Amino acid sequence: MSGFAAARECDRPMKIRCETTDIPSIDEIDVPGILSKYAYERDRRMRSEAQEQYVSPQGRFAEISEADPHMPLIEREPIAEDLDVMVLGGGFGGVLMGYYLRQAGLSNFRVIDHAGDFGGCWYWNRYPGVECDNVSYVYLPLLEEMGFMPSKKFSPGYEIREYIQSIAREAGLYDKALMHTKVTEMRWDEAIARWRVSTNRGDELRPRFIALSHSPANKPKLPDIPGLDAFGGKIFHSSRWDYDYTGGSQQNPALDKLKDKRVAVLGTGASAVQIVPYLGDYAKHVYVIQRTPSSVDARDNRDTDPEWAKSLKPGWHQEMMVNFQHGLWNGLARDEPDLICDIWTEINRNIRHEREQVGWSELSVEELLVLREQHDHRTMERMRRRVDEIVEDKDTAEKLKPYYRFLCKRPCSNDNYYPAFNKPNVDLIDVSNTRGVEGLTAKGFIHENKEYEVDCIILASGYEQTSSLRKRWSFDVAEGRNGKSLFEHWEDNYKTLHGMSTHGFPNKFFIGFVQGGVHASTTETFRRQAEHIAYIISTAMERGVKVMELSQEAEDAWVAHHRATELDVETFARACTPGYYNSEGGDVFRYFLGDSYGPGPYAFWEKLAEWRADDQLEGFDCKC
Repeated sequence: MSGFAAARECDRPMKIRCETTDIPSIDEIDVPGILSKYAYERDRRMRSEAQEQYVSPQGRFAEISEADPHMPLIEREPIAEDLDVMVLGGGFGGVLMGYYLRQAGLSNFRVIDHAGDFGGCWYWNRYPGVECDNVSYVYLPLLEEMGFMPSKKFSPGYEIREYIQSIAREAGLYDKALMHTKVTEMRWDEAIARWRVSTNRGDELRPRFIALSHSPANKPKLPDIPGLDAFGGKIFHSSRWDYDYTGGSQQNPALDKLKDKRVAVLGTGASAVQIVPYLGDYAKHVYVIQRTPSSVDARDNRDTDPEWAKSLKPGWHQEMMVNFQHGLWNGLARDEPDLICDIWTEINRNIRHEREQVGWSELSVEELLVLREQHDHRTMERMRRRVDEIVEDKDTAEKLKPYYRFLCKRPCSNDNYYPAFNKPNVDLIDVSNTRGVEGLTAKGFIHENKEYEVDCIILASGYEQTSSLRKRWSFDVAEGRNGKSLFEHWEDNYKTLHGMSTHGFPNKFFIGFVQGGVHASTTETFRRQAEHIAYIISTAMERGVKVMELSQEAEDAWVAHHRATELDVETFARACTPGYYNSEGGDVFRYFLGDSYGPGPYAFWEKLAEWRADDQLEGFDCKC
């Protein structure tokens, strides 16, 4: 296998130097031609419905998405009580919020989630092959604080879920957690200076403060295909994998019950890339239904080297965090090796090497951007050549090639995805010409007027990540002061201070991709937000503050500052093939990372540190 088939990585994590990858020269690429090809491939996949081509789970799908196949529902009496804080969400964001509330000395709070246990998307997603697709050493937070080392460079999903639950135990979150509980509405009650929260279990909670932590992968979405309810076989979303039907388990995904089954997988994103190899190994026949191919690099996962782990010095985790941010976004400095060594950092690693070869000559911003674009084209051409080297059927290989810029879609890595298409029982059904599947029947699916009979359809169709808030969030009502709707307040644009509070919604805070600094590691973003919010709430409580509301002036000032400094991501994203990264190309553009702070996360966190050091809760009107 040549260098185009696999990116060479370091022998161990954090080796002094990663190898550069064998990318073609820019002279081998017809840049105007490839840009024209990118535009053509984008345009023929665009749909006027944009986000409306997907629907929230309804009918039998609603029942499936609400049901928990992993833990039985434990009946309990409804709870009516006052709380200091309610945390909504039991994934990484909610658990980190609980952890920092405990660190701040608070105890009268509950974490609420509709799942049966902590874990968030890692609780629900248990499909075969599910792993972290960022390096575990930067994806998992609090590694030094918890004294934990991931077992592999890319941790398996069950290890991540268990780690989240271990943080919850360490923080004492289980005692007052309300699991299998769905918040239905939240209303601010001025008379008692608290929120009134209702749930599907009949609870009436009255928290002083609320912290919302909605995972980007919070709510499954389904393709709005004609006849979706007509299919008579087995059908489920990938986040609700049914091992009773397929056989096997997450830890041992031997899908032996599929040996006589014809299976269709709808979608070729990060989930499907991990699922397809297992289906190819076990199912009688597999149809992989693709609108747009993912870029899929070599994965080369490996066990964590215990000697390397012993050699780490205190502070290593944050060192890697900084390095990952530089490797993906900012660019690696002259004396900064790539400590991550994967597809996410390849471009900046190669740029660093190239600049080193010519003696680090000074480059203007414009020249750096040109160099970055050239390496983007060279990297994506390497990815396309990798497909040719692995996939034997040339027509199939051509359909699997990613024709778009790097980071137009989530980069994937898997050693067995492309080889699966060399198996006689795996067929690629490319639906780019019809912009999707034409319909389902009682027996299967329709493509180009031909019915394909299958026994099972797996919807690897993703989550409501950039649709409207009403579709993304799990509750029906969020009313602040004077009945103001949060859905309407943020319908056009986010309006916040630091992305974590908004005018008209006292005592309410937000963790997630709203309007602030976004780190290359999702969980580092959430951790910093949780730490900051815990400071605000604990400081307010120490001072006897009952109501703290962001002033209109502070909100306006932050929004103006944020927009004056933010990067133009829309121009790049709109040139990409449609997907959740660019709101499916719709007229209403919502970036999947929210409104991210232009100068970057570390500059943003310096602002937060200065704000906390001032110790005035500036921007909030506080009442005791």
